[in-house]
Amino acid sequence: MPTLFLLSPARTGGPRAEQLARSAGTLGEALRAGTAPLGDVFAWLSALYFRGKLAYARAFADPSPGTHGALVMAPGLGLIPPETPISIATLRRMGRITVEGRTFVTALRRDAERASAEARADTQVVLLGSIASEKYVETLLEVFGARLLFPETFVGRGDMSRGGLMLRAARGGEPLVYTMVAGATRRGKRPPKLPRLTRAGGSVRATADRATPRE
Repeated sequence: MPTLFLLSPARTGGPRAEQLARSAGTLGEALRAGTAPLGDVFAWLSALYFRGKLAYARAFADPSPGTHGALVMAPGLGLIPPETPISIATLRRMGRITVEGRTFVTALRRDAERASAEARADTQVVLLGSIASEKYVETLLEVFGARLLFPETFVGRGDMSRGGLMLRAARGGEPLVYTMVAGATRRGKRPPKLPRLTRAGGSVRATADRATPRE
């Protein structure tokens, strides 16, 4: 079945964004040159959570012909592919836009309607982001209706836990189970913490079930 993933944004303002803008690393240089991929920038800003979303979307996206398999909510820019190059100026503009504001919602609705029109009727649209608050969920529901799904194991988990869950699924080649957003119980008891996630090269990183307001 064709699948489109919608990835919630990273926080694009604040000290961490400025740290990347000044970084001497490859991504910082690309950002200053206006060639930094949006997905890589958001993964750097949000660490495990967005890295998990990006890896999961790349592993399991199955787009309709001529469409994208994953789109990222970029504040003020709407829904754009994670490969889209951005600059420091673009990052700073995004940092001035809140997800509750009209600018964010207007651009999101515009591109969600476009994506809905371009995708096949049987495309499932999977939200990889916060499902406990209304932020962008209400707008996406109005556009996609019953086609809008989310991983049911997200309920009760914090950002880090969701990120670790998606990384495990991407590495294991087994997608998570989805359920409709419409009518779903989106808040629940926090599940047990995930065990430590082993990274390539033998190092490990804890995936504490930490709730944050980033996404």
